Amino acid sequence: MTGVPASAASGSSSARNAKSVPGAVAVPGAMGATGAAGPSAAPGAFGAVVDTGVSGSPADPLVSGEQEAGKAVRGGKLGAAAVNQASLWNIANILTMIRLLLVPGFVALMLADGGYDPAWRSLAWAAFAVAMITDIFDGHLARTYDLVTDFGKIADPIADKAIMGSALICLSALGDLPWWVTGVILGRELGITLLRFIVIRYGVIPASRGGKLKTLTQGVAVGMYVLALTGPLATLRFWVMAAAVVLTVVTGLDYVRQAIVLRKQGIADREAAAMEAER
Repeated sequence: MTGVPASAASGSSSARNAKSVPGAVAVPGAMGATGAAGPSAAPGAFGAVVDTGVSGSPADPLVSGEQEAGKAVRGGKLGAAAVNQASLWNIANILTMIRLLLVPGFVALMLADGGYDPAWRSLAWAAFAVAMITDIFDGHLARTYDLVTDFGKIADPIADKAIMGSALICLSALGDLPWWVTGVILGRELGITLLRFIVIRYGVIPASRGGKLKTLTQGVAVGMYVLALTGPLATLRFWVMAAAVVLTVVTGLDYVRQAIVLRKQGIADREAAAMEAER
């Protein structure tokens, strides 16, 4: 036992330790910078165990972690881009596109056979009803499941105005609805849409409960006029349309009031910010 050098014993001990580490190689060397072999032996001190990565483990955990993080970031960007590209075809946008496609079909059904055939009017009502139902569901789905897209923001209001406007114009052209009613409803819708764009720099005018009730009442009233109703139902649809016209005017005036308040508040906030910046 006394004939075995201390450095050799240390090297053999390191070799035994290396065997217990998969993919590790024992590098024999001196005992350290202060040992018998001197400072030149420091790189191999204590027979350092070096991981070569043979067993599949990364040679440098820090570098490997950075590489894996880089891969995750790049993959995340690619994945997000793929989701954004595919988001155009989500269920909310598909329903909006269906509503747009229903507009010419609805007009054709309304004007078929002179526009007074009860059978064709019933089919036109079915197309109008589907359009109104999809209008309810596409917005709800977009907000609930975060499916809001730039296409949806533009196409949804266009589809709403297109189906309602085409129904009103067809009814007035056929003599079933006075033109002034069509003018009031369409003028209000287009005017409020323009007003929203004018004050968008100051903020967004939220949809009110009155506005939602107006939309529902308009849909029911127009749907009743699309059907070839007679007797008490024809009288009832007159009053439903009268309620729709009143709600159209009242909610329109309320939106104008909100726009004025929003603009004044926005101007005041800008002036206050400018004065604060000058101090």
